Amino acid sequence: MNSIIKLMKSVYFVSYASAAGEKEESGPLGGRFDVTDATKSDKFGAESWETAEGEMQRMALSAAMKKASLTDGDVSVLFAGDLQNQCVGSAYGLLGFDVPYMGLYGACSTSAEGLILASLVSSGYGLTAASVTSSHNCAAERQFRNPLEYGGQRAPTSQWTVTAAGAFLLSPDEKYAENPFVCEVLPGRAVDRGINDLNNMGAAMAPAAVDTLARYFDESGMRPEDFDLILTGDLGAEGSRILCEFMSASGYDIRSRHADCGLMIYDRDGTDKHSGGSGCGCSAAVLSASVLPRMGHDLTDILFAATGAMMSPASVQQGNSIPAICHLLRICARK
Repeated sequence: MNSIIKLMKSVYFVSYASAAGEKEESGPLGGRFDVTDATKSDKFGAESWETAEGEMQRMALSAAMKKASLTDGDVSVLFAGDLQNQCVGSAYGLLGFDVPYMGLYGACSTSAEGLILASLVSSGYGLTAASVTSSHNCAAERQFRNPLEYGGQRAPTSQWTVTAAGAFLLSPDEKYAENPFVCEVLPGRAVDRGINDLNNMGAAMAPAAVDTLARYFDESGMRPEDFDLILTGDLGAEGSRILCEFMSASGYDIRSRHADCGLMIYDRDGTDKHSGGSGCGCSAAVLSASVLPRMGHDLTDILFAATGAMMSPASVQQGNSIPAICHLLRICARK
């Protein structure tokens, strides 16, 4: 599907919530997350990093449903995913919800992929749908790179996998008409430019962001300056630089409107996070904790474009290049 999808009905954010780890809570967005780890261990009361990630998803979705005074029976379908093999963080973490479950893998783009699917279901069938995603630094590091105990030196272009989760509830019900809403979406296309460096996800993902954003502007006839914010996630410093340069070469200078979730969640200078944050939970938590609360105030019309590097431990070990994807939503608020 290569065209912008204009939703048959606007789909409103009924509620949203986030959970975050200690490093995320101590960063620039500290105090905005709905749930943090009281133990300061990033285990959220669980026995392992992997089960802690599932617990973050449970906490985030529970918080979102509590905000909206909804029960399991009010939600028709739940889209969820994470970075663990077979998305077990989502599968185990959300077992306690009596809601039909659809597992997703879009790497760091999973937040946007889930929101697109939830929006289409809500708009087309009038249902309330949920989207949840997460990542955990310790779980991701030992799956994709090396266990933390290895103590390997990180490259300057490397990104820090965020320990966080975000949950969103969407509905076309007009009683939520004062809330931010999704009005159109553009699913991404897989793009592979031959990057095979696991420590430079930004370079692998930036071409996919260029492809999706350029297609959106070409088809819609809109310009970057028509939006209050063009939010990517999570390209980090390296990927954001590449994106802005390539978009400028395509005739769209986005620098004055662009921000990246991976650059918003950490104080890179103060905490040495190299190129910034990444992971499924990064863009989900930033969107929930920092961006959606501003809609209807200083933000009324934004593009949210989440990117993902679609590799696996095996593909990396075999030296394969890294395909990437970027899914886009246009999110608006009533002025």
